[in-house]
Amino acid sequence: MKGSARGALAAVLLGAAGYSELAWAQAVQPEWRPLCFAVFALLIAFTLFVTWRAARKVRTSADFYAAGGAISGLQNGWAIAGDYLSAASFLGIAGLIALYGFDGFMYSVGWLVAYITVLLVVAEPCRNIGRYTMGDILAFRNNPRVVKACMALSTITVATFYLTAQMVGGGVLIKTLVGIDYQYSVIAVGVLMLGYVLFGGMVATTYVQIIKAVLLVFASLVMVCLVWQRFGFAGPEYFQAVIEHPAVQGRVATLLGGSSTLSGVELGRRFLEPGLYLKSPVDQISLGMALVFGTAGMPHILMRFFTVPSAQAARTSVIWAMAIIGGFYVLTLFLGTGAAMLVGAPEILAVDRGGNMAAPLLAQYLGGGPDALLGNLMLSFVAAVAFATIVAVVAGLVLAAASAMSHDVWVGVIKGERATDEEETRAARLCSLLVGAIAIVIGILAQGQNVAHLVALAFAVAASANLPVILLTLYWRRCNTAGVVAGLVVGTASAIGLVLVSPNMTYPAQVRASQQSVIEQHRAQIATLEGDGEARAALERAVVQAEAEVARLGDRDTSLVGLAAPLFPLRNPGLVSIPLGFLAVVLGSLCYRDRRAEALWEELYVRSNTGIGRSRGAAH
Repeated sequence: MKGSARGALAAVLLGAAGYSELAWAQAVQPEWRPLCFAVFALLIAFTLFVTWRAARKVRTSADFYAAGGAISGLQNGWAIAGDYLSAASFLGIAGLIALYGFDGFMYSVGWLVAYITVLLVVAEPCRNIGRYTMGDILAFRNNPRVVKACMALSTITVATFYLTAQMVGGGVLIKTLVGIDYQYSVIAVGVLMLGYVLFGGMVATTYVQIIKAVLLVFASLVMVCLVWQRFGFAGPEYFQAVIEHPAVQGRVATLLGGSSTLSGVELGRRFLEPGLYLKSPVDQISLGMALVFGTAGMPHILMRFFTVPSAQAARTSVIWAMAIIGGFYVLTLFLGTGAAMLVGAPEILAVDRGGNMAAPLLAQYLGGGPDALLGNLMLSFVAAVAFATIVAVVAGLVLAAASAMSHDVWVGVIKGERATDEEETRAARLCSLLVGAIAIVIGILAQGQNVAHLVALAFAVAASANLPVILLTLYWRRCNTAGVVAGLVVGTASAIGLVLVSPNMTYPAQVRASQQSVIEQHRAQIATLEGDGEARAALERAVVQAEAEVARLGDRDTSLVGLAAPLFPLRNPGLVSIPLGFLAVVLGSLCYRDRRAEALWEELYVRSNTGIGRSRGAAH
């Protein structure tokens, strides 16, 4: 895989993670870093004030896990949007569109369509059946101790994979924009996140996610309106400007290589057509399956439906979330194309080879450029919002993992549902502290590593293990404990195994060869240029980055699992691992008879569709 393509894939999968130490190093000049620090500090102070206010409302385990079920549908819709719109949505997709055009927008479509699955299939039944965690849903008619233990393990696995990537991204963001060392940056992210979770629980996490979502939408709207002011409102006029822009045409010509015989306008049109990045239809189908089904199986997303007081509020929250998320993803199209025209691919790649600084650089350009006060103020605000995005997602992940450990494992398995409310709340906070400490340590150890495969793993496990067992538990009479255990084991094992041998991993021999090719091509181009123009400077920066990438690989020739090249051709294993997960649940259930699961089927069916009996079950 080419270096730039690999970086872009990391961007959209990770949010703000998977970067090397070189990423974002030139985005903020040293003299403007105090301004950036001040903007970050102001936003952090505001969210901590919200946490302090929210902490007063956390008195019981229900408050800590699910905000006491007192969040309205509108509030929960914004909170879901805040939980869902990770840095991948803001930084990664905008960067992909800026670098690859239409193909980048396909990620926006995939993540938006995922919420149709959530709305129609899992939101209301999960809220009616569950109490705090995904384990509660499975335990309703299956063996509680067995399925809670297995589901907790899956939840912690998914949360850890996703959490590590976000911690790395947050650390790199603070280091490169504010100037604090990476290790201290990761610790700062962890401590801030723990402050939200330990003191405010789900109440504080909810309001922080709402604040972050509002700021993210506001920042995007402002930038898009400024882009429209230059090129015309969204419509034929705008997209004609994209087609005719020299920077866009030059980028397409670079991607197509010397074999292209297209005219300038044809190159511009090619930017708005598929195929510049996602070249394999099978890969696109597999990725789409993982995005759609993985979202519906993400533990920190499903937890949000336990925070509302009624099934109607659960439906309302998903509808609001879809409207907010859908509107935002439409804006990413104009953020990406605006950055492609105004900033340009060479400048974006010079700052970060994954393209993740496209939106912040666009904000800086719209404010007057790297030497202007307004430009750096806008960049700092956008970067601070991206940082808030990372911390909010991390807080939700830690809460999901801690809830699985305390509520499912300690209370459900070890204590046999006989813990007092005070004991459970204390255990939840201790588990949050443990998960946060582990996240900080792993984040520090992952410094400089390409952790793109971790988020691929998170979505793959959620889609291949979590969703099949939840869906079939809710909708298939014959599903039982054996099927749930088989589905979780097979889905998790197949997803992890296939990702470890897929192109998501780093294969040093291939990377070294591709980077050497880049170095040779760029040096040949530099030799033909005269003077010290921008084109020459951009090529020289690309050569330096490629040489740094080769140096970072050292003398390694194989991947983490000892492979020189991928065994599995797809970047996401969803096309294979998701059917395997469903098949394992079916076969496991058919091979083993569970009288308890059969006896409770009718009660589950009625309660999942009507909510009758939920309050009594929650009290129990």
